Amino acid sequence: MTSITKDGRVEFKFFRPQVRQVAVVGDFNGWRRDALHMQPDGDGWWRAEFQLQGGDYRFRYLADGTWYTDYASNGIETDSFGCNSLLYVPGGAEFHGEIDDRHVA
Repeated sequence: MTSITKDGRVEFKFFRPQVRQVAVVGDFNGWRRDALHMQPDGDGWWRAEFQLQGGDYRFRYLADGTWYTDYASNGIETDSFGCNSLLYVPGGAEFHGEIDDRHVA
């Protein structure tokens, strides 16, 4: 699940109570598995924040070596590696749509 503040700060939240480590991996960090680690946030939830410029992004969660798609984000897209989550951050020339109150903190 993602939420976005008006200044482009993105909060990633992921529920997986039985894992030891979770990372957010996407095109905004070069698909590096070690670039954005999530922190436990209680009751099985994991959380991370990241500042992004306006634009369209693709990402997945990596929890204990297993890939997960965020179906609660702004959509999904399949490629040769599987199913990526889509993230739209308003403010860039690449953003073509509206964002509702669910995505703006």
